Amino acid sequence: MATTTIIPLHAGKGRSVATALGLSTDYVKNPHKTNDGEWVTAYACDPISVDAEFMFSKNQYAAITGRNQGARDVIGYHLRISFKPGETDAAMANRIGYDLAMKLTKGSHAFVCCTHTDKAHVHSHVIINSVSLDATKKFRNFKGSSFAVRRIADHLCIENGLSIVTNPKSSKGKDYGKWQGDNKPQSNRDKLRDMIDAALQNAKDYDAFLAAMIAAGCEVKQSANLSIKLPGAERFIRVKSLGDDYTEDAILERLMGLRQRAAAPNVRFAGTGDTKVNLVIDLQEKLQEGKSTGYLNWAKGFNLQQAAKSLIYLQENNLLDYGLLTKTVALSKAHFNKISDKIKADEKRMAEIKELQIHIGYYGKYRNTYRQYIASGRSEAFFEANRQAVTLCRAAKNYFSKLGMEKLPSIDQLKQEYAKLDANKGKLYAERKQAKQKMKDLLIVKQNTDWILDGPIYPAKLHERGVHTR
Repeated sequence: MATTTIIPLHAGKGRSVATALGLSTDYVKNPHKTNDGEWVTAYACDPISVDAEFMFSKNQYAAITGRNQGARDVIGYHLRISFKPGETDAAMANRIGYDLAMKLTKGSHAFVCCTHTDKAHVHSHVIINSVSLDATKKFRNFKGSSFAVRRIADHLCIENGLSIVTNPKSSKGKDYGKWQGDNKPQSNRDKLRDMIDAALQNAKDYDAFLAAMIAAGCEVKQSANLSIKLPGAERFIRVKSLGDDYTEDAILERLMGLRQRAAAPNVRFAGTGDTKVNLVIDLQEKLQEGKSTGYLNWAKGFNLQQAAKSLIYLQENNLLDYGLLTKTVALSKAHFNKISDKIKADEKRMAEIKELQIHIGYYGKYRNTYRQYIASGRSEAFFEANRQAVTLCRAAKNYFSKLGMEKLPSIDQLKQEYAKLDANKGKLYAERKQAKQKMKDLLIVKQNTDWILDGPIYPAKLHERGVHTR
């Protein structure tokens, strides 16, 4: 199962925006955590210069809109998704983190996605540029955004055959990536607990923990008691007031591995309700939760119904050999991923076309002004009088140089290419929806079959029904 969180990033007291961006991006790109950069991917930016590119877009935004929020400004968003140990590998974790950011931002914001493999639980960090690709607007951390992130992550996990948390409920003192089961905003104390948990999962010592908190935009005050102020908050909060797991002694014990917080319950992922077969219920887990006898009797009957439906599915689809079932599941996942990768590539190209059109438009509009600026010997007075025109034209030229473009394509050519990709997108979406449904059905039936083989319906009974077991 995967847990998620999204945290707005601020420059913090006494730091420039460039410094804050550099600290955040350097942390997530750490080669010791990403297998020497193998698990670093990016959208609409270069991972090597991501902080500089984000900074440039912010300057563009200020020049275009004239808006500047100063210390209150959100410079980016730190998105994190963490997976159950042993359930996924770095490649899948990175792909899911990338897709999660793409779906959340709808491809309108650049981001870098870095998967850390230095812990037992593989997890991906995403730093999202708060400024849009066209530098005209900013991403807003809308009310309930954590819930939206959770829902997107759940769908991606199901698509990739991973478990999710069913019926998530929020409660005091949740672990990092708390289950966002409703739209109720977190309190500052809950947010601080989440941020401390996040920092402790990656810090190797106390200094590294404090540095991670500062990199996240917090202010740290250490006197008789450790106190931390969240980005944008008015007051410091003493960590010892957050509970027994957050005192300074407890933090040190957690860093040394001498103390652990209670783990979240292990919950199987549930059927989405749009398939013929739903996942069976883990009765042992429900017993531990203290479910009533009536509920358990109902669940036993439900499990038998789902077992019967699973067997019917196997018979109707001629999947009575377990090896063939396993192979079919793998092929179905590969087919779904192939379509998804094609959609991702096309959407990336469509975003590139949009960005290229914007730069071509700026270049055509302001190139005469830029030539006058060069002819003036790059006069500061001329620049100040024509700041927006010069800045946007120079950005366009740099963008063309980065792409190695010697001749610019026409707007008509780009529009035709974009229209072709857009027309094909509907067909690909329909194919992916069909492939996704088939994959979900197979994954549920496969897991139910495993339960049948290991559970109360014994292999001997399966042989009677023509199912060849392992």
